[in-house]
Amino acid sequence: MSIQVNLEDLILRNARAEEAEAIWSIIKQAIDKRKEEGSNQWQDGYPNLGVIQRDIELGYGYVHVDANGEVYGYLALIFEIEPAYEIIEGKWLSDQPYGVVHRIAVSQANYVKGQASKMLKEVEELCKERQVYSLRVDTNFDNVGMLRVFEKLGYTYCGEVYFRGGARRAYEKVLN
Repeated sequence: MSIQVNLEDLILRNARAEEAEAIWSIIKQAIDKRKEEGSNQWQDGYPNLGVIQRDIELGYGYVHVDANGEVYGYLALIFEIEPAYEIIEGKWLSDQPYGVVHRIAVSQANYVKGQASKMLKEVEELCKERQVYSLRVDTNFDNVGMLRVFEKLGYTYCGEVYFRGGARRAYEKVLN
C-alpha cells in the first residue's frame, strides 16, 4: 500500500541515472493506459528504456519526486531546436527560442491528481530562469487528458507536426 502525498510536496528536479528503471516503470504504466484508452500513441516501442537513459545522459530528463526521492512523474525538457517542429501545418505563436516538453508521464500506481499540470507549471519557471519565454509541446489527437491539461494551462493550438510518420497536435505557450 502506498502513502498518499500532497501535490504541493512533489518537486521537479533533474533525473539521475539510477532512477531510469523507476522512470521506465512509470512510462510503461502510461503506455498501458494509452492502450486501454484505445490510442496508438506509444504503442510502437517508443519511448523505451534506452530513450529514457539517453534523456538522463543529455540532461533532458526531469523527475517529480517526493521528500523521500520516490519518483511520481517524468518528462523530458529540451532547450534545443526540435527538428519535427521546423515544419508545421499551421503557425507557431513566436519565432523566439523555446523549450520543448516530450515524454510526460505520471505514475498510475501512485496517482496524484493535477500532477501533469504542476509539472508543466514548474517547467515554465525553469524556462523563465533560462530566459526562454516560449514552451512548445505536442500530443496525439486522442490523448484527451493531455489536451485538457494544455487547454487548462493556456497553451494555444498552433497546428500539426509529424513524428515517426504520424500527425500530432502542436501547442505553444508564450511565457510572461
